Amino acid sequence: MKCATHPNIETNLRCGKCGKPICPKCLVQTPVGARCPDCAKVQRPVIYQVPPLFYLRGLGAGLAAGAAAGLIWALIPLSGFFLFFIAGGAGFLVGEAISRSVNRKRGLGLQIIAAISVAVSYVLQSWASVWLISPLFVWSPNDLISLYGLVALVVGIGVAVSRLL
Repeated sequence: MKCATHPNIETNLRCGKCGKPICPKCLVQTPVGARCPDCAKVQRPVIYQVPPLFYLRGLGAGLAAGAAAGLIWALIPLSGFFLFFIAGGAGFLVGEAISRSVNRKRGLGLQIIAAISVAVSYVLQSWASVWLISPLFVWSPNDLISLYGLVALVVGIGVAVSRLL
């Protein structure tokens, strides 16, 4: 028997829905078995179909939550290992704000927005702690970037992104 799409290829495969002969080139593996390209019509799940307006909503919610988390983070007088917990909380706040604002949609674009929002939170926290919280103390540019702070930033981004997987 010959493939319906490629008449020069011999095959014993048939579409599980319509019964049309298909070759391995045409085969589309679906959750219910082998299908021809016409019957497969595999679409992305609805939860991953994010309209452009939702990206704007997610960006607004993420930046607002990131700004709030950054200011709260600057007011918490913990450092060192405890920064990981604070950053995780900031990441959770940002991820949850974005998720709720876009009706629990998910996708790579929303994950990027979450990562940017957590980075904004970290930068705002660094800026606020140096300029607003302790303006009279002597500081150096190294106070804006610390090893614990950068690792905490990665933790926060990881938590925020995991809310949108």
